[in-house]
Amino acid sequence: MNQLMSTSYEPSLVILSFVIAAVGAFVALTASAGIVGAGRRVNFFNAVASGVALGGIGVWAMHFVGMLALRVNMGVSYSVGETLVSLVAAAGASAAALLWVARDPGSLPRIVGAGTLLGLGVCVMHYLGMYGMRFAGYFEWAWDTVAASVAIAVVAATAALWLAFSVRSLRARFAASLVMAAAVCSMHYTGMQAASFICTSPTRAYPQGAWLITALELPVLVSTVAFAMAGMIFIDQMVLRLAARERGQAQSA
Repeated sequence: MNQLMSTSYEPSLVILSFVIAAVGAFVALTASAGIVGAGRRVNFFNAVASGVALGGIGVWAMHFVGMLALRVNMGVSYSVGETLVSLVAAAGASAAALLWVARDPGSLPRIVGAGTLLGLGVCVMHYLGMYGMRFAGYFEWAWDTVAASVAIAVVAATAALWLAFSVRSLRARFAASLVMAAAVCSMHYTGMQAASFICTSPTRAYPQGAWLITALELPVLVSTVAFAMAGMIFIDQMVLRLAARERGQAQSA
């Protein structure tokens, strides 16, 4: 039996996914200001911190909170392997794109090229995360909607990179983070709309096995990884601020 499963979303978790995307974007915008230092030197640690904030928290953590918002009448588990590889893809693409643009922030072709790279990286993260889902059935894809999600990701990523190196004031950064969060969520939920859940078994229990976690256990993994990433970014920014203060004191001495 092949049964199309109806889906819905928990509004509170959809809102939470937007908030997480906005927080990740805000931190990334803040950290990206320090990628290019004095003498046009590139700070690779700041680039990594920005990439982790944007790709790891703003995209990856948002994605899996969005998956928790999904309501489908069958058990869903997640492969730890694909889930963690998708994190590397999102953070790696974000860091690489930010570094590429940081070398010449005024170059429009560079921003568009890096935006395409970042957008495709976000799509790889999203669909790899969905590929890691295990349930009693399979996905049926609406490929035109998949294509729309890719287009949204590329446009959103290009806009995000332009904003990252254009906004400076706290108010502008906050507004830009909301725009970026809306774009990321639009890509995610458009991508989800492209997938129909087809159940092929009367048994709808959570799939079990080595390196599988159920949807009930997913919040623990996402929270642990997100807090670890936030801690890494916090330490990076504190070290940078202390170094800047020491340089200022040395110059005034």
